[in-house]
Order: sequence, then C-alpha cells, then structure tokens
Amino acid sequence: MPPPIPVSRLARPRVDDAGRGILLMLVANAFFAMNDTSVKWLSLAGLPALQLAFMRYATHLVLSTGPMLGRDHSGWTAPWPLSGLMLLRGGLLLVSTITNFVALRYLDLTTIAAITFSSPILVSALSVPLLGERVGRWRWAAIAVGFAGVLVVVRPWDASFHWAMLLSLTSALALSLFSILTRRLAGVAAPRTMQLYAGLVGTAILAPFMFWVWQMPATAFEWALMIGFGGLAWTGHHFFSHAHGFAPASVLMPFSYAFLIYMAATGFLVFGTVPEATTILGAMVIAAAGLFIWWRERRVT
Repeated sequence: MPPPIPVSRLARPRVDDAGRGILLMLVANAFFAMNDTSVKWLSLAGLPALQLAFMRYATHLVLSTGPMLGRDHSGWTAPWPLSGLMLLRGGLLLVSTITNFVALRYLDLTTIAAITFSSPILVSALSVPLLGERVGRWRWAAIAVGFAGVLVVVRPWDASFHWAMLLSLTSALALSLFSILTRRLAGVAAPRTMQLYAGLVGTAILAPFMFWVWQMPATAFEWALMIGFGGLAWTGHHFFSHAHGFAPASVLMPFSYAFLIYMAATGFLVFGTVPEATTILGAMVIAAAGLFIWWRERRVT
C-alpha cells in the first residue's frame, strides 16, 4: 500500500534528476504491489490479519532501528512536544494497515488499489479544516468527481457490494490523516525518526495479540513470504523517499498511479482475477480527479 504524496509541502530535491526520481517511484510502487500481493496470498492461506500486520511492523522496526547502531544519533532527534503527534501518526498507519490487510482477503487487488487512490482526494478535502489550506471551486469539483469514482467502484446500491469495501475506505481515510500529520511534521521531525515511531507503535500494540491469534505457516514458501513481505514494504518506502531526493513531488505524483497497473497485473498473474469494467471505470475517474488536483496544486505553488 503506497503512501499518498503530500504534493505541496515537500522540500526541494537534493539533486535535480527527474528521470532517476521517476524510475525510483516506479520501482517503489512495484514493491508496494508485491507487498499487497503477498499479504493477499497469506490471507487466503488462512493466516490472521493481525499476525500479518505484526510481522510487517516488526520487520519495519528492525530495519528502521538497524541504521542507528554505531552511528551519530543526532539525525534521530525530534522536539519532545511532537512525540504525541508522531505516536498518533503511527497509530493511524496501523489502522490503515490492519483494515487494508483484512480487506485484501476478500477483495481483488484492483479494487483495493482503486479505493486506496481516493486517499490523495481525501487529503485535499481534509486539508481545509485540518491544515487551514484554501481549496478553490475547481479542486472542490475534482474532489466531488473523485468521490463519484469511489461510488462507481464500491457500488453500495449493487448486489456486488462487499462489506470489506468499507474497511478499504477506512484504510484510505486513515492513510489520508496519516499524510496530513506527515505534512505537519515535515521539516521539524527527521523522516527516519517518524519511520522509527511508526514501526514501534505498530509492533508494541500488536505484540500482545500474538499469543491468541498466531498460526504457523504450513509451507516453507508461506514462511518466506511472511518473513519477507515486511521487507518489501520497507524497501518500497526506502525507494519512495529517495525518489523525492531527485525530483519534486509535482513531477513524481502522476507516476504513483503505476500502482494501479501493477496491482491489476499481479491480480491476474497470481490469482487469475480480471477487473470488472465498472472497477476499471471507477479507477480511471479517481485517477483523473487525483491528477487534476495535482495539476491545480502545481499551478498555484
């Protein structure tokens, strides 16, 4: 599950190399798609969502803590009053992860990806009351169109509606609030400090539940997936962060929609699922609305 791009508040890239940044963004989203595909495989194998979420955060914590050893720790500091916001940010990411992992068991990957990409639209809408940002009538119109696209995907009036779609929407909303908090903390708390907090919150909250929900994987392949998929997510975040070191978010944002293509491809290749026409239509509407919001923000910044 890729993080939404905070399109208007990211620092300028350290090196102006748009081609390299775009390539890293495409690679990052490939890793995010492989992560969600692995989680769906393990969910269908019967492993509980809480167990999978714990493994994801435990791996995240180990990989985030490792670079601390034997190095200057000054880059890990953050003002103490921000600790509460960073804990809340980690909690929102945990909610997004758990609801997404449960939904992955029941929904096809393309549907998950389409609903996930309503998150940038939600960020734009929520930035008004939470960040005091000004959104003009054109962006409000794009937000309305994006929500219409979500309705086309979810189809609450249709017999094909599945309750897990509500979990996927909850995941997108939590991811949006996570992104807004990331904007608030950007430039004040070090990114690796925020990564560490996120891994610590998820691991600490989920660890007690492992005594009740833990199930042993049945095969060596499932063991490998369970141990490795957290590394896929962490690697995706690593490439995602480095992409913004070579190109601004205003250049990278359109290429994040490669995630939709990757998820459709892995869904077909691994699970044999073909997206319904309405899902593809809704995804296109959501993507078009997101790209219009990106274009408007790029014009005014």
